[in-house]
Amino acid sequence: MPSRTTRSITLTGPDAASFANAQFSSDVLALAPGRWQWSGWLDPKGRVRALLQVARPDDERFVVMPRGGDSEAIANDLRRFVFRSKVKIVVSDVLHTSDGDALDDAHASEDASGAISFGEGDASLRYSNATHATGDAWHARHIEKGYAWLPDATIDTLLPPALSMERLSAVSFTKGCFPGQEIAARLHHLGGHKKHLHVVASERALVEGDSLRVDGKAVGIVLMCNTSSTRPISLVVLDDAAVQADTLEIEGMRLHIVSTFEA
Repeated sequence: MPSRTTRSITLTGPDAASFANAQFSSDVLALAPGRWQWSGWLDPKGRVRALLQVARPDDERFVVMPRGGDSEAIANDLRRFVFRSKVKIVVSDVLHTSDGDALDDAHASEDASGAISFGEGDASLRYSNATHATGDAWHARHIEKGYAWLPDATIDTLLPPALSMERLSAVSFTKGCFPGQEIAARLHHLGGHKKHLHVVASERALVEGDSLRVDGKAVGIVLMCNTSSTRPISLVVLDDAAVQADTLEIEGMRLHIVSTFEA
């Protein structure tokens, strides 16, 4: 599988922390220098515009890594909300993802070349401008852990529970307002969301971004697929009503539910 690419969005300035905290769904103010956290940027209806990894290399600088979507478009939309805040928003050149060295969980490390690594305990995910970056074990690892990378077809369509964002502490309900906060809080306190994140095994590779159908009705969507094994493993979002057993018959294929993630 070729290396995935993204472009970082860097926020700098004395108001960078407060600006990021007001826009993103996680508690950015609680993020200490040298650490990273999961986060998201939601639209006013609570739908996920971007799933993010946010690092804080130092007090007044935040490096935001969108996992899917158009970084330039996200940055341009963020700039609309700067107003009088003292914050500068810059988008990087293309960055390649690869495996990095073992790094403490939630620790962020930046080297002299500008490459940044997001620690996961026994491993790390490294973003760099090195086109020869190798090591894609992270892809299968992130599928198994439920760390989504969003295909274009899912942007602005899924609510946080469908991506298990609360489990990742990517949504905070104690920090104050942010875009989509009212909808996210309602789902948190009242429940009722009927889509969940699953790892599934299939007879053949699924296509990322494709709809999953039963009798012509869409019941889910494919986020990620690992084709390196003889039995492909994928990360998918499925309607709860469609998942009545460990095996799901979709059009032309049978899926085996390996694991299910809470909201």
